[in-house]
Amino acid sequence: MSDTSTDATYRIAADELRAFIERYERLEAEKKDIADQQKEVMAEAKGRGYDTKVLRKVISLRKRDKDDIAEEEAVLEMYKAALGMV
Repeated sequence: MSDTSTDATYRIAADELRAFIERYERLEAEKKDIADQQKEVMAEAKGRGYDTKVLRKVISLRKRDKDDIAEEEAVLEMYKAALGMV
């Protein structure tokens, strides 16, 4: 393999590597922007009197399967009853 083809191969690999890194960095910037927007939404909700801890819990629950939630709630109620908390 000649030095010219080795240089071309290196340049292609370096260009591809740079492209991957730059794509990842753009995604990181977008992720940060989205996180900032989410914080703004929660700050606005808090300003309107909503409990943001509960809001986050509701958001988390909406991502889950209804059967999983029902099972978890049933076990929680059983544990609370066993501890005299109900």
